[in-house]
Amino acid sequence: AMDLLSARLATDRGIIQRELERLVLFKGVRDKKAEPGMVTGDDVEAALGDQTQGDFDRLIDSVALGRLDEADRALARLEAAGTAAAGALAVARIAGIMAAKKTSELIPLCHPLPITKVSVDLEPDRTTHQILVTASVKTRGQTGVEMEALTAASTAALTVYDMMKAVDKGLTITSIQLEEKQGGKSGHWRRSTL
Repeated sequence: AMDLLSARLATDRGIIQRELERLVLFKGVRDKKAEPGMVTGDDVEAALGDQTQGDFDRLIDSVALGRLDEADRALARLEAAGTAAAGALAVARIAGIMAAKKTSELIPLCHPLPITKVSVDLEPDRTTHQILVTASVKTRGQTGVEMEALTAASTAALTVYDMMKAVDKGLTITSIQLEEKQGGKSGHWRRSTL
């Protein structure tokens, strides 16, 4: 039985290693004519972007949103739960914060960053039948925290879904998107409200 378990673990490790290598190679494929950062072409070159230049102490802030739509039954369950609902949303909030801190482990070639602040807010809205997730991440450094904010919003939304799937499997996660980014080389960006 131990030999079978050892063989299974070795096989699983091999599968995981090959998948990681495939992801790293895909992320690193660059066409010489493409803009920096674009992934195209046949040349394979995996590299972590150079972040040694620039101001190491500038404040960088990113905000991402996520929505859970079709949330009528989930909202009714949260309202009926009263204080237990606050606990459920707190678990989602903690999951989002933890995910922001682990982003570089989840996204290949994403820089590990010294995050200085993460906040995740979940706001049930009965009028729009949604639960709105807002994640904000801050750091002092030379690269942005957009991926950390998006990861936090996504994970918090997934956690709400996980806790509410018994009530309503039709709950839909939509619009995971960057809303605003301040600081860094590219400056200030905000999603336009058309």
